[in-house]
Amino acid sequence: MAQFQRRRHHYYNRLRLVIPLISAVSGVLLILFAFLSFLAPSPLDSDQLRHRHLQHSTTSKVDENDAVGVPKFRVPKRGMKSDRDIWTSRNSKFYHGCSNASNKFPKVEAATHPNRYLAIATSGGLNQQRTGITDAVVAARILNATLVIPKLDQKSFWKDSSNFSEIFDVDQFISYLSKDVKIIKELPRKGKKKISMPTMRVPRKCSERCYHNRVLPVLLKRHAVQLTKFDYRLANKLDTDLQKLRCRVNYHALKFTDPILEMGEKLVHRMRLKSKHYIALHLRFEPDMLAFSGCYYGGGEKEKKVLGAIRRRWKTLHISNPDKERRHGKCPLTPEEVGLMLRALGYGSDVHIYVASGEVYGGEETLAPLKALFPNFYSKETIATKEELEPFSSFSSRMAALDFIVCDGSDVFVTNNNGNMAKILAGRRRYFGHKPTIRPNAKKLYRLFLSKSNMTWEAFASGVRTNQRGFMGEPNEVRPGRGEFHENPSTCICEDSQAKAKKDSGPRKYGKGYDATRKDDVIIDDQNADDEPEWADTDDYDLNVPLEKGLFNGTVLDYDGATSDYGELEEMLSD
Repeated sequence: MAQFQRRRHHYYNRLRLVIPLISAVSGVLLILFAFLSFLAPSPLDSDQLRHRHLQHSTTSKVDENDAVGVPKFRVPKRGMKSDRDIWTSRNSKFYHGCSNASNKFPKVEAATHPNRYLAIATSGGLNQQRTGITDAVVAARILNATLVIPKLDQKSFWKDSSNFSEIFDVDQFISYLSKDVKIIKELPRKGKKKISMPTMRVPRKCSERCYHNRVLPVLLKRHAVQLTKFDYRLANKLDTDLQKLRCRVNYHALKFTDPILEMGEKLVHRMRLKSKHYIALHLRFEPDMLAFSGCYYGGGEKEKKVLGAIRRRWKTLHISNPDKERRHGKCPLTPEEVGLMLRALGYGSDVHIYVASGEVYGGEETLAPLKALFPNFYSKETIATKEELEPFSSFSSRMAALDFIVCDGSDVFVTNNNGNMAKILAGRRRYFGHKPTIRPNAKKLYRLFLSKSNMTWEAFASGVRTNQRGFMGEPNEVRPGRGEFHENPSTCICEDSQAKAKKDSGPRKYGKGYDATRKDDVIIDDQNADDEPEWADTDDYDLNVPLEKGLFNGTVLDYDGATSDYGELEEMLSD
């Protein structure tokens, strides 16, 4: 028992010595923990830092390491290496425009009946009117009528007072088509008065039979008729010789006046002095386009209020679902998204870009990411003096003509909206040598842009290149007959099949990354190519309500001139 008590007393004394030591160590640890807690950021600060990091990782500012953003999503300054020439279309040399009439196409003398005069009044902007002028020549041929020089739209949206001869070379127009259709500058007089002329409107996409049933009886009775709102009033599919006549009008007879041509070619020359190659971008990111599309770009209540105010000018416009529109590829890409797409396709930061655009929504703040990706950024206003542009600046169609010439002269044309200018230029570039024309596959790219902050640049770029196959302006990309004829004039494009067969049968060198299963010509069916808007041919849309001042830096957008159906409105805004 005594031994047990001595052992117990021994352990008790040792414990009394250890407790102060443990207390001292614990105190030191508590002080150290408190000190570290004081230095560490709060959870809120951590979230803010993480948010800033994600924001920085998706911006387009070039850092000191020649890249954009942070390591997870770094856009290299130089273009990515490609197994193809990014400035030309593959196999383009085997195709050429061919629009000569066949031997079966009757001469103009046999095809023109006396005392039949067709006049048309065009609608919309420059390129929409161009489609109307082209189709008017064909309509006159269908009706065996003499065509009066078309009257341009001077009242709606753009308020351009220009007449035909101030935009196009009227003598070239008449003489080039003299073997196809008789064209006169004005109606002949009957005594001292001009022949009276009733007006009428034909349905959109009116066929040959439609013209014979609706217009010909009026011509036979009254000898003259004017067709109003004449845009897309002719069927997309016609007899081969009529389609080729369309091409002769659009690609040969319609030539801009000398002052416009000279200024446009001067702008092209200045772009060529800056660089061997250049890209032309039809940005189409103006407030009216965004409002009409019903899309949302993350600008909060301010954006919804401003674009909503514009959208309400069209009283019966359907209620949009911005997320659905974006998912279905109906929304224009932002300037930054366009820039990222081009960089992913292999165009480096040293590439020169000409931008054809009106007032961009958000101004310089919206354009900043695109300019960071492509610092060599130009427009007609930056490469021409105010004095040089003065003869054109008061006329929207003449200014649009200058952009048209520079875009047509570019090595690569990029469209951000499949509107009238995009369609006309795409068809023209196919006809004259298949120069690359890039149309964003917005439906597929949407998912990539949505998840880019969680991807490496290499994975993102690979996804872009995959999704853009079939949207690069290559020969045979779109099946013949698909889409608008002005965009895909397949009847007027011929293939040098012997030369292509010889090339295909010869030895081939397969470079790195060659895919033996890949075909040179990817045929894509544009799922929206032949779709009419579900809202077409509804009630008239009132465009006569001017916007309040103060929107978009004080610019007043004035939508004068009502249009007859939703399809017309869509075409007008897409010019």
